[in-house]
Amino acid sequence: MQKGKSSIEFKHPPRIIGKASVVGKKEGEGPLGNLFDQVEQDPMFGTASWEEAESQLQKRAAEAAIQNAGLTPADMRYMLAGDLLGQLIATSFGVMELEIPLFGLYGACSTMGESMTLGSILVDGGYADRVLSLASSHFASAEKQFRFPLEYGNQRPLSASWTVTGCGAVVLSKNGDGPRITGVTTGKIVDMGLKDSMNMGACMAPAAADTICQHFQDFGRMPDDYDRIITGDLGIVGKQILEEFLDGKGIDIRRQHMDCGIEIFSASTQDTHAGGSGCGCSASVLCAYVLPQMMKGEWKRVLFVPTGALLSTVSFNEGQSVPGIAHAVVIEA
Repeated sequence: MQKGKSSIEFKHPPRIIGKASVVGKKEGEGPLGNLFDQVEQDPMFGTASWEEAESQLQKRAAEAAIQNAGLTPADMRYMLAGDLLGQLIATSFGVMELEIPLFGLYGACSTMGESMTLGSILVDGGYADRVLSLASSHFASAEKQFRFPLEYGNQRPLSASWTVTGCGAVVLSKNGDGPRITGVTTGKIVDMGLKDSMNMGACMAPAAADTICQHFQDFGRMPDDYDRIITGDLGIVGKQILEEFLDGKGIDIRRQHMDCGIEIFSASTQDTHAGGSGCGCSASVLCAYVLPQMMKGEWKRVLFVPTGALLSTVSFNEGQSVPGIAHAVVIEA
């Protein structure tokens, strides 16, 4: 099952038998708006705080994905979930009522890749028959924690990305129909010394390049072996840096590459600057756009590479740099 230095090729590939995406109003106004399962017009999701709103995101996406699979929460062996907030409070308060044994995960915006990786290992290894993998983010809760409260009205540089209000969830099973997860490559932390928390794309792009290179080496593959190579939330700035990094390695992914942070918002009509980011960015685009394309037979094999910036308010205020990480998941129709 081990493949190369950092990868796993599954002998019994888990199936994605259920999926769901829940997003906010701004995401619903973007190019993929009509593809999401639920678009909530109220940014508070009927709650009293931004953090509670994100918890509602998770609960709704989890319930919808399980229902889409024709199952109940009691049918889930484990849940693997995470968010961007301190101590994963969006997750712990959001999915509590489902009463599913939980692994709480933090990989910053790469969390969906981490969740699907570990979920696939559990299913392929026989430790679970069905697991639920999900990740969420909320624009206002992330701004409040990492940057400035919305009431401050601060200006954002053009390199800044817009944290997606959204959640994506998938049900992985050892049996059933649906796309298969045939392999994974686990990324390592890459730190180029960048300290600009308003330029997440630049901070994460080197990690994405490292993971993609390692994946090709471990599996003996090249870009043409994939219909799409899908990064999580590098945005316009990070996409260019990633492609230039890979050029230096003799790898050109331009024909196959797309970025969820670019796809989810319209650069011409929505003021999001570099594009989208957040745990919910790649997770919701995966569930609303990527998986349906595979189910329709448009794409046969994709490499899904969510990217994360591993900073906190403590590390940033202490003058630390912003390390990046990326996890790759091979999904085949």
